[in-house]
Amino acid sequence: MDPYSAEGELINIHNHFHQGQYQEVITFDTSTLSPENALPARVLQLRARVALGEAAEALADVKGAAEPELQAVGALAQFALGKVDAAVAAAERLAAESAENTTVQVLGGTVLQAAGKSEEALALLGQHQGSLDAVALIVQIHLNNNRNDLAVKEVAAARRWAQDSLLVNLAESWVGLRLGGEKYQQAFYVFEELAQAPATSSVRTLVSQAVAELHLGRTEEAQAALDQALTKEPEHAEAIANLLVLSVITGKSAEEAISSLQKANAEHPLLVDLAEKSELFDKAATKYKAKAAA
Repeated sequence: MDPYSAEGELINIHNHFHQGQYQEVITFDTSTLSPENALPARVLQLRARVALGEAAEALADVKGAAEPELQAVGALAQFALGKVDAAVAAAERLAAESAENTTVQVLGGTVLQAAGKSEEALALLGQHQGSLDAVALIVQIHLNNNRNDLAVKEVAAARRWAQDSLLVNLAESWVGLRLGGEKYQQAFYVFEELAQAPATSSVRTLVSQAVAELHLGRTEEAQAALDQALTKEPEHAEAIANLLVLSVITGKSAEEAISSLQKANAEHPLLVDLAEKSELFDKAATKYKAKAAA
């Protein structure tokens, strides 16, 4: 039996992870799991610790581990700690030695993609045998590379064998937000159901709902969802980043949001993009000043 299926032992801890309920993953009672599911559950708990900013603790936990799954967690933790070269080297070694391992595929692919090695990541992930985690990451990579067509095909193929799985619904919603039109509303229904149900609500699902609301032009509803998210976690970078976007859209000052985002994550992609665009603007302005002075 697939441990991640509706009848499998790992369905709840797996769903907690992908709903962004990382604390629930860490405190999940694994004592009753069968021996073959103990390691996959441990991997999910370690990944949750990395997601919560406890990468150093996760790395210490897997130090010296022989299992490729735990070595893959180590590579992910190293990347989170800024040890990019070491993380990539570990991911590439594991890809060469244990490419058939699902955890190596997913975590190694995550590290490689984060390091800008999309082709290597896709080559590794493409070896999966029915892993929805791999499918979800492949979809994200295609969207990141502006290959909406390939993302659509990946979701459609997974839908045929995974049907109503949480990860397929999420992946389809990510694609929907990129395609737009009526897909916005469909994505909203998925995110709103997860965000507003007490059993599945998390900062991640609330931010996802807010993004869908923004695409639908519902700024007040987006504000409400982001307020909920920031009440749960005041320094959550993605929630702050989307609040910044909302401020710009509604004509409010974004200075406070920019300051908060700098404190939460000074290297956030939105801040990097803003800095790059500001620099380009200054360069262009300098050229016009020179012409005006002449």
